[in-house]
Amino acid sequence: MNRPLAFALLLSCLPYSCFSSQTPPRYEQREASYDGTGKFYLGREIARYMTFHGAPWLERIEREEEERPSKLIEALELKPGMMVADIGAGTGYHAWRMAQRVTPTGLVYAVDIQPEMLALLATNVAARGVTNVTGVLGTVTDPKLPAAALDLALYVDVYHECDHPHEMIAATVRALKPGGRLVLVEFRAEDRWVPIKPLHKMSEAQVRKEMAVFAELEFVANLPGSPWQHILVFRKRAAP
Repeated sequence: MNRPLAFALLLSCLPYSCFSSQTPPRYEQREASYDGTGKFYLGREIARYMTFHGAPWLERIEREEEERPSKLIEALELKPGMMVADIGAGTGYHAWRMAQRVTPTGLVYAVDIQPEMLALLATNVAARGVTNVTGVLGTVTDPKLPAAALDLALYVDVYHECDHPHEMIAATVRALKPGGRLVLVEFRAEDRWVPIKPLHKMSEAQVRKEMAVFAELEFVANLPGSPWQHILVFRKRAAP
């Protein structure tokens, strides 16, 4: 057998992994911890999402004291005519409040992956006479928002449960106008006394690590005002 042919046969016997230049998988699957999915992204285990059966918790009376949502809405600096999105909107707790700030000249896209949540949201919005909230049935990879349309996209206690966080943020960034803001509100992992399950909390460092993947985003601030949560603001860079 000639040498070139022998070498070719040797190479054909080696595993593909010896040659592959493929990038590592974006997600890792490991043994799941309590309340976790076993799916890891950049070192973080993704939490199981809350189903519509937990909707009453979103409307609990104590929420104002624990999270100061009224302060959050003020901090967002919403203006009449803005186009905004509440992603993982649930019962519409924040959506109808945002809608009042952007006034009927603006619009709130209220996104959820559960039709049952959107039904509750529609009831809550209608009960308050709010007409500028549009419910959107998204998927685990896509919030189904129009491209380059949003002044602001808000995730409240939601991002840590996103089954495909990379894809969701990528789609959200596409939906933002240049200069539009992405706001992630997460219970503070740095504070052990915050009475929330560990997988449902995130540190500022971890959130910023995950957002740093997207060159289009720049970190703006971690806003004060919530007793238990980070309010992390990122901005989509203007096109060069």
